[in-house]
Amino acid sequence: MTAEELRKKFINFFVGKGHKEIPSASLVPENDPTALFISAGMHPLVPYLLGEPHPLGRRLCSIQKCLRTDDIEEVGDENHHTFFEMMGNWSLGDYWKEEAISWSFEFLTKHLGMNPKYLFVTCFAGDYDAPKDEESAEIWRKLGIPNERIYFLSKKDNWWGPAGKTGPCGPDTEMFFDTGREKCGPDCRPGCHCGKYIEIWNDVFMEYNKTVEGRYEPLKQRNVDTGMGVERVGIFNGIYDNYQTDLFSPIISRIETISGKSYASEENKKPMRIIADHIRAATFIIADGVSPGNVEQGYVLRRLIRRAIRYGRSLQLNEVFTLKVAEKVIEVMGDIYPELQSNKEFIFQQLKEEEEKFSLALNRGLKEFEKIIEKHKDEKKLTGKAAFYLYETFGFPIELTEEIAKEIGYWVDITGFQKEMAEHQKKSKAGMEKRFAGGLADHSEIVVKYHTATHLLHAALRRVLGSQVRQVGSNLTPDRLRFDFTYPKKLSEDQINRVEKLINEQIESSLPVKMEIMSLKDAQKEGAISLFVEKYGEKVKVYTIGNFSKEICGGPHVSNTKQIGKIKIVKEESVGVGKRRIYAKIID
Repeated sequence: MTAEELRKKFINFFVGKGHKEIPSASLVPENDPTALFISAGMHPLVPYLLGEPHPLGRRLCSIQKCLRTDDIEEVGDENHHTFFEMMGNWSLGDYWKEEAISWSFEFLTKHLGMNPKYLFVTCFAGDYDAPKDEESAEIWRKLGIPNERIYFLSKKDNWWGPAGKTGPCGPDTEMFFDTGREKCGPDCRPGCHCGKYIEIWNDVFMEYNKTVEGRYEPLKQRNVDTGMGVERVGIFNGIYDNYQTDLFSPIISRIETISGKSYASEENKKPMRIIADHIRAATFIIADGVSPGNVEQGYVLRRLIRRAIRYGRSLQLNEVFTLKVAEKVIEVMGDIYPELQSNKEFIFQQLKEEEEKFSLALNRGLKEFEKIIEKHKDEKKLTGKAAFYLYETFGFPIELTEEIAKEIGYWVDITGFQKEMAEHQKKSKAGMEKRFAGGLADHSEIVVKYHTATHLLHAALRRVLGSQVRQVGSNLTPDRLRFDFTYPKKLSEDQINRVEKLINEQIESSLPVKMEIMSLKDAQKEGAISLFVEKYGEKVKVYTIGNFSKEICGGPHVSNTKQIGKIKIVKEESVGVGKRRIYAKIID
């Protein structure tokens, strides 16, 4: 079975169960300041999981592009990835556990041909916040899964969410495939990372909302949210190394060709996997409009590219190679994700520039390495602190530091390096938790006002600057709105003033904000602005603000512009070739 066959089987199965297919959203969240990237299939659906009606109904399915870097250090084994495709089906207050679990079992065994005797499952063990999930376990028993293959685990393993401190969450039941490998020890069980059990699917039952006070209150609607990675396709072909599936093997082959080395050699597996994974992720991120940088999405992208380059050095890839790998990624995935093809030249340009910059940084790092060696020439030892300094400042992987040190008869304090790394990761994690403490998405009254204001800003920019202006991104917080748009040059003070005046005139006019559900074709006929046509389903929500603005959007919005308050543009700047950014605030 190919990855494409798996995608088609999944969508066809759930469409047959009354679901409507929705397209993949961009990797960069729209109007969500709490997350850098879409990290789960449910992420773009948060408003609907909280109760807002979806234009396509209460049963949905999709294959969503996702990116997670919390396990980036694990990439290099057989089945960890940063970018992945999440197949998912959702019930927005419709069906519940019986249907969700039964359909998961049916799809795995009857449509993908999995032998049920290799299927193990886990359920939530219960605690003081929520009861033990005997209901799910009983459904599994009825389907033929015996008690010895049903495990009850804690929140750490069998509870999803919330993404931040508050939001939708609930118990889940996870499905694992037993590869037949030997157990790593007496405590080996589904969820163990030794490779014996591979997780293939997760059914989440969102029935709680975690409050700021830490209480778990029932949601006004119970939702089902499931996720199954396309990258698990190898299991159904008897392949347990994801990098040997049709998703990755052509990319690995390209790396073999340009390096002159073989993936079959154990020492080459880890660097080749990291390069394949990271350049695949980087290719998708760039295709969604992100450039390497020092903050937010740009920083994550830069880290992925540079990490791939560092591991390329261990394969003696000393010349520009990332765009050659990206070329194969586009060849493998471009038919399914046309944005890769349409942004091919931009992808190549960004990768080439970043690789050239980092090569210079690596060369500077080698000079610094020589200085450090000189300081420690008597003890013939590199401290963990010095090794971590080379890693953090110049991007030297510990393997590269060890290799160079060994060549000149030095040894590296690996334990000290690992201690420094653990401390760094602890601080980084704490910083990220603080940043995203508000939850997966903010739908507070003030953010809803800013969301409506972006529609007014978009329309005002098009009136003042011309219809070539298109929104290419936005970010909202309770303190301000940030709006990215296409325009080739800096706005004059007069243009900014005219845009601001136009917005405030619409607010003062108390224009009604109306929502209609219609077909995408009818919406376009009516002149509704569609930001990303490829991401819409057959039915869309159209928000109309008087005679001033008409856009396809998921919402939510205020009901009248007067509710927004006065808007003040506080900053306008460049964010790349042909792209500008505006910051604006609501003022008293």
